[in-house]
Amino acid sequence: GKLIDKQEGVWDMAITTFAAIDIGSYEVSMKIFEFSKKIGFRQLSDVRYRLEIGKGAYSSGRLEPEIVDAICGILKDFDKMMKEFGVSDYRACATSAFREMVNPLIVQEQIYRRTGIHVEILSNAEQHFLGYKSIAAKESSFKKMIQKGTAILDVGGGGLQVSLFDKDALVTTQSLKMGSMRIRERLKELEKTTTHYDQLIKEFIRNDLTAFQRLYLKDRDIKNVILMGDFLADTIFQEHIGEHILTMEEFGKHYEETVYKTEQALADEMGIDLEYASLIVPTMVICKNFIDIFQAEAVWVPGVSLLDGIAYDYGEKKKFIKSAHNFENDILVASRNIAKRYSSGKNHIQGTTDIALTIFDSMKKVHGMGARERLLLQIAVQLHDCGKYISMGDVAECSYRIIMATEIIGLSTEERRVIASAVRYNTTEFVYYGNYDDGPGLDKERYLLVAKLTAILRLANAMDRSHYQKVQGLKAVLKDRELQLMIDSSRDISLELGLLKDKVAFFEEVFGIHLVLKRRRRA
Repeated sequence: GKLIDKQEGVWDMAITTFAAIDIGSYEVSMKIFEFSKKIGFRQLSDVRYRLEIGKGAYSSGRLEPEIVDAICGILKDFDKMMKEFGVSDYRACATSAFREMVNPLIVQEQIYRRTGIHVEILSNAEQHFLGYKSIAAKESSFKKMIQKGTAILDVGGGGLQVSLFDKDALVTTQSLKMGSMRIRERLKELEKTTTHYDQLIKEFIRNDLTAFQRLYLKDRDIKNVILMGDFLADTIFQEHIGEHILTMEEFGKHYEETVYKTEQALADEMGIDLEYASLIVPTMVICKNFIDIFQAEAVWVPGVSLLDGIAYDYGEKKKFIKSAHNFENDILVASRNIAKRYSSGKNHIQGTTDIALTIFDSMKKVHGMGARERLLLQIAVQLHDCGKYISMGDVAECSYRIIMATEIIGLSTEERRVIASAVRYNTTEFVYYGNYDDGPGLDKERYLLVAKLTAILRLANAMDRSHYQKVQGLKAVLKDRELQLMIDSSRDISLELGLLKDKVAFFEEVFGIHLVLKRRRRA
């Protein structure tokens, strides 16, 4: 609601109360925040319920009915609290446990019918992007850290995300299936027979670790590690939360103090459940092994969680917060690095990008797409050739498969499918709505978006067909229903113009405008 500030006599101090809910592998939690233009955002309350959702999801792909009942019960409590706090907006997210279920949609619908709360299932890339935003919210420390090579380790119950930074830009992000809960479940029986549980975990994850090192750490120099993971902050590093940066000695001391204790001892010492305590050793061993292969010098535990990231993201979208860090650029840099991995030609990509964006920007009135779609177009251009790495004869299909199998930070699975489809139809015949033979395909809205992106991508790509960047300048002017493309070129572009003919027909069909190409010769 509105607040009336008597002293200043201002009426516009509107405060929005927002709730972030996270249904994780081992707990269901909610934080309530208030937002205003003046203060940005602050936390009002934080509640957590322990619930081992991951157990069933990771072993059988299903949730036991009691667990679904429990989730609904907790969400009903949350709903009461939201009403008490006068919450006007909420976002409820589920993570890896839901992603691994065979029937998440059925459970989602059940929860909605029983509690009125709509739960969205985040893709891995979205989940970690939000987690990463929560760290970036601690702006000054974050900025300091990422001046040197930095890795963010986000340890969850089901998996682990490693993101590498190089001077303020996100270089790569990989997800590995070695979460604390998953490891605990896999090694349960063996644990009883060994005195060196930490050694056992180390051997269990060694193969994945060395593969990661070989593929992604070749020429990276990682000095700093940022640790994320809900209960790390609440238990082991309690006194170091916030600004304190740990040296390797300090981290080592914590490690020694933790991994050789029994679960019972840890539980008693930290005043936590036994179930929680059983996740501590796996988490510490994972962190320690990564820190060792990085040969890092410092560790920072910011003590933030996905909930803070959800709130931060909401504040950004609603313009309560202006971030100094350019997150959109992270998504582009990450895509550029994927293109690089598959040896795509840099100049051709740049040439095609410039053309594609010029066309996109000149037609805003016609296509009705916004900033997000412009970003998807740029990524599609960056990745449109990646399939050549696997096969020159079947580029479209291979590119599609690569994009569908590669996580791109910050994008939902659906957005990735849009990009992959546009890339596929860049060189193959466009498949009209309702004619898909591989699965359900796209819904109507996304289908239309794919058509628009494909039309622009085909045109831009054909203009740099010879990969010579002959088009030195392009002006696109929209008059009524006619788009004039003025092409600046000192070289012979008959190849490009000839190849454009069939691309033009599809473009005109999609946008319903007439395309006119004019060439301005350069002396």
